[in-house]
Amino acid sequence: QVQLVESGGGSVQAGGSLTLSCTASTNTYTSYSMAWFRQAPGKEREGVAVISNGGARTSYVDSVKGRFTISRDNAKNTLYLQMNSLKPEDTAMYYCAARWGSYYARFTDFAYWGQGTQVTVSS
Repeated sequence: QVQLVESGGGSVQAGGSLTLSCTASTNTYTSYSMAWFRQAPGKEREGVAVISNGGARTSYVDSVKGRFTISRDNAKNTLYLQMNSLKPEDTAMYYCAARWGSYYARFTDFAYWGQGTQVTVSS
């Protein structure tokens, strides 16, 4: 069992940057791979980035490769998403999620979710 709380969302102009954070309440943070998802109005939720338990391996959806960086600080039980060169199509509610067990790159089987933080990118 793990509780997740996101922060860092806001409104920026196209081309700007934001960093999202997610703090996990658990005694076994390194037992989880972590991910960021997003959901825009009228669209289904999609996986954005996933990171391995120790932070060495990552995977990204094609639309954010080269612009977003997922990372984690296991000493602080915190997950990050650094977003650069933001585009209006990045506008969405962003959620962090946790998956217990060994890492794999697919955006599946995430059982624990935060409440979300809104990111709005204006043109």
